[in-house]
Amino acid sequence: MLAPREIDEYLLPTERRVIRVRQHWAVMFKHIWQTAVFILLVVGVEQYMDGSTTAAVDVLVDNLAFYLVLVAVLRFTALTILWWVERIVITDKRVMIAQGIIVHNVGMMPLGKVTDLTFQRSLSGRILGYGTMVVESAGQIQALNRIDYMPRPEEIYEALSELVFGEKGKTRATGALAKPRWRR
Repeated sequence: MLAPREIDEYLLPTERRVIRVRQHWAVMFKHIWQTAVFILLVVGVEQYMDGSTTAAVDVLVDNLAFYLVLVAVLRFTALTILWWVERIVITDKRVMIAQGIIVHNVGMMPLGKVTDLTFQRSLSGRILGYGTMVVESAGQIQALNRIDYMPRPEEIYEALSELVFGEKGKTRATGALAKPRWRR
């Protein structure tokens, strides 16, 4: 299994890791819901058919129900492991997503190609603390164009903006402090 420190093997000697996160746990709601509904359906059908047929059919229905529930639990376990090993890594030079157990995939986008950066939050995202990061690159669709269920999107947006567009409060050309346009 991919340990959190193993993603660092993809870093170049000249780059430094700024952020390393996995998708927000809310991404698992869909899988939890699907698994629970499927198990309830299987158990409901099994209970409905129990006792209404012959003993041989009852045993067959019980065994089928058991194996269907087992497959649902194994599927949920595999999806949870996939979520756990997936990492979103932002360095001072690029953004990467590493995912997969058997087939390991690493997607990458250089920060120099980023032309626009946006994050979006739904109501549930505001409540639970996740959002969607949209990274655009000079009219091209990149592998990391959209990252859903990004945890703490404001912090990551701010850190990524500083990396892409210069330090916070400083202009890129001179490095001097930029004049604030408004006061709060």
